[in-house]
Amino acid sequence: MQIIPVIISGGAGTRLWPVSREAFPKPLLKLADGESLLQKTFKRATLFEDVPEVVVVTNRETFFLTRDECQEVNEDHIPLGFVLEPFGRNTAGAVASAACWVKKHHGEDAVMLVLPADHLIEDPEQFQAAVNAAAAAAAEGRIVTFGIRPTAPETGYGYIEFDNEKGLDGVHPVVRFVEKPKLEVAEALVAGGSHLWNSGMFCFSVKTILKDFTRFTPELLHACESSFAAGAVLTADGCRSLELEPGQFKRVTDISIDYAIMEKSDRVSVVPSNMGWSDIGSWHSISELTAPDSQGNRIYGDALLHGVSNCYIKSDDRVVGAVGVDNLIIVDTPDALLVANRDCTQDVKHIVGQLKKNGHDSYKIHKTAHRPWGTYTVLEESDRFKIKRIVVKPGAQLSLQMHYHRSEHWIVVSGTADVVNGEQIISLQPNQSTYIPAGHKHRLINPGVMDLVLIEVQCGEYLGEDDIVRFADTYGRAG
Repeated sequence: MQIIPVIISGGAGTRLWPVSREAFPKPLLKLADGESLLQKTFKRATLFEDVPEVVVVTNRETFFLTRDECQEVNEDHIPLGFVLEPFGRNTAGAVASAACWVKKHHGEDAVMLVLPADHLIEDPEQFQAAVNAAAAAAAEGRIVTFGIRPTAPETGYGYIEFDNEKGLDGVHPVVRFVEKPKLEVAEALVAGGSHLWNSGMFCFSVKTILKDFTRFTPELLHACESSFAAGAVLTADGCRSLELEPGQFKRVTDISIDYAIMEKSDRVSVVPSNMGWSDIGSWHSISELTAPDSQGNRIYGDALLHGVSNCYIKSDDRVVGAVGVDNLIIVDTPDALLVANRDCTQDVKHIVGQLKKNGHDSYKIHKTAHRPWGTYTVLEESDRFKIKRIVVKPGAQLSLQMHYHRSEHWIVVSGTADVVNGEQIISLQPNQSTYIPAGHKHRLINPGVMDLVLIEVQCGEYLGEDDIVRFADTYGRAG
């Protein structure tokens, strides 16, 4: 029996703004030990012997960041496969598309272990034991979910009622699913002993889950299969990927796997576990991962405090000073600052909604934006100019491109740059520069073994990132 881990890495993580953004989602968030939630999920998914491939479902725009995060911790060089969504369609579409991938490459008898990329599990041995029990049941035709034995009457989680009297090898029939309850209902559920937190992790064979998709949501499955069949395939850098075709994928219903399958199927079972699970759903839960000082404060970064208690302060770049405050969450980034009451961190998503409504870029991107070739940081901008610091990774190159509305001046700070500028091909050393008029085809290449750093000065009537025509691209973004 083969277990194929499927990591679902999507969602904007709006409750963890300003660190989590649409173009830098929650799974990429680094914890205090320097590992991201995605990396922890990847390492957890590869605890099992003879894993033939790890499949990751993610957004097309975050593919390269996601790939780099996985490759960084892929010490055993397990093959990677990526299913790339053109836009989000919730977990049912993600799971159905992943099932198409696993069926094609591993057969319909393969067992899929579906793991959200933004959860934290503190007891890997309990996790392994639960997965082994679930995989055995999945091979017999069951759809298995993982239930967490509750430690408190949480109102932010869904619950699973299970038959405690029936069960085999730690796997019990599911009686029903319960939506996120009010506090008094949650207290009664926890006291009763027959309800578990719904972890959002699943295990089933490809054959079984496709049968239930056909039974309950045939239109959704057909749209996913059509999008998968018409998708563009790319193999590069030791992994293979498939971009789902957008026209067909638009027809996929925006619905969760819970609503689409779990609450309807008669095949569903649950494995109760004490694996130390958390969905890291807010800054309050993030703050609980750091040990408090004698005043109840948790500090990540550089902060000076006077008369401060029960606060969480995170700042990567600037010094934060706090005086006479209590019970606050303070998260500082180069372009945005969050100050929230610890008891209201679930409401951070409303700030993101306002930013999006107002068209403010900070809901989507950071001041430093990540690209497959490296990063750029906007240092200053006005109506007719923008100044960027560009870092190109060794051996990487930007697309061969052209801009209609802006000219660019590149000044190399460190490293070596090979530049295509119109009909010219030139090499630039530190303190050398080139000017690229609007309408000129151009390309930037780092031929060296160290980062290439340069300053780019843009001038023109329009400086938006969408003023770009790509003629050729190493990363499949042209055309």
